[in-house]
Amino acid sequence: MIRDLHRVLDLVESGFQRYRVLVVGDLMLDQYLWGDVSRISPEAPVPVLRSARRTHVAGGAANVAMNLAGLGTQVSLAGFLGEDESAETLRGLLASAGIGAEAVCVWKRPTISKTRVMAGRQQLMRLDVETPELPFETEIDCLLHALTAQIANADSVILSDYAKGALPERVCRHVIEEARSKNIPVLVDPKGSDFSKYRHATTICPNLQELSICTGVTVQQPEKLLAAGRVLIASLALDYLTVTMSERGIRVVDRDPEHDLHAAALAREVYDVSGAGDTVIATLAAAAAAKLDLESALQLANVAAGIVVSRVGTVPIDRANLLATLSVEVAASTREKVVDRAGLIARAAQWRDRGETIVFTNGCFDLLHIGHITLLENAHRMGDHLVLGINSDASARRLKGPTRPIVGENERARILAAMASTDAIVIFDDDTPLATIEALRPNVLVKGGDYTEETVVGAELVRSWGGRVAIVPTVAGFSTTNLVQKMSAAQEMNRMTESKS
Repeated sequence: MIRDLHRVLDLVESGFQRYRVLVVGDLMLDQYLWGDVSRISPEAPVPVLRSARRTHVAGGAANVAMNLAGLGTQVSLAGFLGEDESAETLRGLLASAGIGAEAVCVWKRPTISKTRVMAGRQQLMRLDVETPELPFETEIDCLLHALTAQIANADSVILSDYAKGALPERVCRHVIEEARSKNIPVLVDPKGSDFSKYRHATTICPNLQELSICTGVTVQQPEKLLAAGRVLIASLALDYLTVTMSERGIRVVDRDPEHDLHAAALAREVYDVSGAGDTVIATLAAAAAAKLDLESALQLANVAAGIVVSRVGTVPIDRANLLATLSVEVAASTREKVVDRAGLIARAAQWRDRGETIVFTNGCFDLLHIGHITLLENAHRMGDHLVLGINSDASARRLKGPTRPIVGENERARILAAMASTDAIVIFDDDTPLATIEALRPNVLVKGGDYTEETVVGAELVRSWGGRVAIVPTVAGFSTTNLVQKMSAAQEMNRMTESKS
């Protein structure tokens, strides 16, 4: 389950639009020839493809940019294209996605392209168009000049290296130094056996094979390989290392193994892993721009990668598919929020271990109204996690009278669990939440403005362990009692009207 699921949903729905990500790297055009094979050629023992259609998609660093556009971020792209038909096609794809290409420079080579011949979901062959020559120094100068303004306007930067010439050491060093001097995170998708040109980046994101090539440790020794990656963090002055591990998910490797993070791969049918790494780094960069916590960012990237590998071809992530997948997480999260006291104590212990602040408030929350919502939103802002204690049906009857509650305890709990502001719901059967407060030991105890600190149950207890009590304003005129009275008055008016007729 994603740690900060509701913040993630907010970002995916529209929040990423506030952030700008710069992608620098090797630009490519991916072409697909789609058709069917029904016979073998009489000229040679090769399949004959009856071609039905041709499609074009952005590849390489351009695919990273397309993933970012799919997430809703503002994207700028920097790199090289030739002066040919492939370049025009790729520029058209970028323009259609709203990707800024002001820093895309022209070089005196063909645009890099890869043509895949597909029979259904099966790739028969790939044809690459590229030249081995590196860019001229004047072309690198052009790119560096174009990058200066782009870096200053970015919230995060990606170096997408496919070893095609756009990211020599000179460019990498310039981008990393400029960005880091402005506290802009830099994420690197690396290539080659030497990662030293990425020194001082925020993180490098190799897959296991790329990490193996760099460290000399075989993929068949994963723990030893990750330990070698840990050495890279110190030697290259990285914040952390992010390793994509195929069917084993994604691992964030920290200097201290105790602080490693891992997102297990989601169970999906895998059709094509091409582009999955682009999706991972794009999602992590968007999350870094938004300053989302690393654990939630990692889990979101893992969900996004799970979506793209279930499709054929280079297909970037998009918000609609991501939101549809996350909706399943929301349903699971809602169910998991409702806990008993033992489950609440265990969950609170995990939060405290991470140094996070726990907020508690309580009430019957019968017939949810704007006053309840305002209370919960205000309480949620006072810490990292809001725990809500609600009176059981029996407790509510003793407190409110024999006609209450109108909505049962289980239904109330599920409704409140669906709110973004709540992190855990616990039902208590006592007349007061004192025992729940003592078990939870919250940092902040919140009640509405119709209370004073002296009348809040548990206030003295919370202050005894260094916590505080907060009184938040109520919304005038809104209470469940008022709603019940209005409903009763309306029903009485209807009865009188019916009797007169």
